[in-house]
Amino acid sequence: MDSLTPTPSVHPVDEILPVSKLFAYGLQHVLAMYSGAVAVPIILAQALNLPAEQLIHLINADLFTCGIATLIQTLGFWKVGARIPMIQGVTFAAVTPMCLIGVQHGLPAMYGAIIAAGLVTFLVAPFFSRFIRLFPPVVTGTIITIIGITLLPVSVVWIGGGGSPQSPDFAGPMNLFLAFITLAIVLVLYRCGKGFISNIAVLIGLIGGTIVAAILGQAHFAEVTRANWFDIVTPFSFGFPVFDIGSVLSMVIVMFVTMVETTGDCIAIGEIVDKPIGRKELARCLRADGLSTCIGGIFNSFPYTAFAQNVGLIALTRIKSRFVVTASGLILICLGLLPKMAAIVACIPNSVLGGAGIAMFGMIIASGVRALSKVNFEGNYNLMLVAISIGVSMITLTVPNFFHAFPSWSQIVLHSGITLGSITAVVLNLIFNGLSKKEKTEDTDNA
Repeated sequence: MDSLTPTPSVHPVDEILPVSKLFAYGLQHVLAMYSGAVAVPIILAQALNLPAEQLIHLINADLFTCGIATLIQTLGFWKVGARIPMIQGVTFAAVTPMCLIGVQHGLPAMYGAIIAAGLVTFLVAPFFSRFIRLFPPVVTGTIITIIGITLLPVSVVWIGGGGSPQSPDFAGPMNLFLAFITLAIVLVLYRCGKGFISNIAVLIGLIGGTIVAAILGQAHFAEVTRANWFDIVTPFSFGFPVFDIGSVLSMVIVMFVTMVETTGDCIAIGEIVDKPIGRKELARCLRADGLSTCIGGIFNSFPYTAFAQNVGLIALTRIKSRFVVTASGLILICLGLLPKMAAIVACIPNSVLGGAGIAMFGMIIASGVRALSKVNFEGNYNLMLVAISIGVSMITLTVPNFFHAFPSWSQIVLHSGITLGSITAVVLNLIFNGLSKKEKTEDTDNA
């Protein structure tokens, strides 16, 4: 009787891999997002002239909360968490407002604004998720492509060494050599490796590139010896939060912009792992962002959202299990509690990250192209929609201060090519295609 009973198949997203593979794949995700994760506390500390010990505390708190946020998103509970392989990181849309609030009102007001904005995000998530009907395949494919295009310059800067392009040693022969070696390792393993080895090509490339850099004297580990072995992240280390109305409103605007980006990232990941994202799943995803942002404010950290950098890694490795990213969350928590381990990861040279980044971010673009290949472009305006949306997203990519004459509050939207391109795609879809009867019916059914 049992032999006749079909074995229920497990979706690749819900597949639990062996512990060794979970750790290796999870570490690969952490290495891919680490530089971006620690960039925000570094920028904030420089803007507020914080001492080195407070910067270290901010980085530890950030990594610790990144891990908690990732666990919430991948494991989920009640109506919180999308339960897809979505790693969480600090949203760069919040950097400028946080710096302004911190300079004018201090860190307690900044964290008060973050907590309040997270609460607002949590409460409005089910209402905001209704807008998923504005993201048909032509829009989501365009957004995926835009995400990859706008991230590629990050990889280019990494390849150059991570400093200013005006620096004399930027894109010097050594940086280019290390980037080339790393990318070569990734490509050889991806092409010639089998199974597990092919899937961790990026991880091996990063390790191999760092070893070569160390041999050539380009990787320095002095910070590892100076870092503490263990450090506890305590709530409200900079004082109890202060809720300044103006600061709260500016951070709420940031979170609304972030919800647009999260929607695009969530749908993009759903497309890559073959798990369609509906209104209910999107609401769970956005609630997780709101809850994680509240926790970030409590633990001296920042607003959280999906990290687009890791979308390409999922497409590149073809590993769709959410528990891999759960392992990433656990690793991030450990890094937040073990500064010496975090310091080791921080020793990976930027040029090495850049070599791997070319493959990862390029795969996002390829995934977008693949999604758009399924869209009908005959007898409609979809081709113009894609062209204009991608073109608009390139404005700030080409000239970062293009919208300098606009009011400061508008910079939150205008500064992000992903947000600007996404909004353009949604608006043009409404103008050109309207809201089809099928989408209206689906929205009613999901309600």
